[in-house]
Amino acid sequence: MSIRIVRLGTPRAPGEGLRIGTVRRPPRGVPKTEFASQDWYDVWYPNLAPSAETMKQAQEAQKTGSAAEWNAFVRRFRHEMAEPDAGRSLDLLAALSHGTAMSLGCYCEDEARCHRSVLRALLAERGAKIAD
Repeated sequence: MSIRIVRLGTPRAPGEGLRIGTVRRPPRGVPKTEFASQDWYDVWYPNLAPSAETMKQAQEAQKTGSAAEWNAFVRRFRHEMAEPDAGRSLDLLAALSHGTAMSLGCYCEDEARCHRSVLRALLAERGAKIAD
């Protein structure tokens, strides 16, 4: 059992388990009843998504390709995830990863320039079992 970090909307891997969408908004044009069947997510959990302002910072860093801007986003998002509610969510997922298969995801194509790369690191820091 472990946590997979995935791109939402991609085909599910065997044994992936519950897919959790860590995004601010649901996928556009998809009926709520079809989120799971279309491989978006089973549960929407925006609590682990960047705030709207922080997301704008990430999008700007993606456009420009600036390492400095991306690093500023990472610092800001890590600060948000250090808040008590987010920290407890991360602790819970890390603990569950040792006995439950699940996946976390976002829409971004490139994980290296997506908040899910930060979630991967934060979960690893908390001792989560993370699938390759």
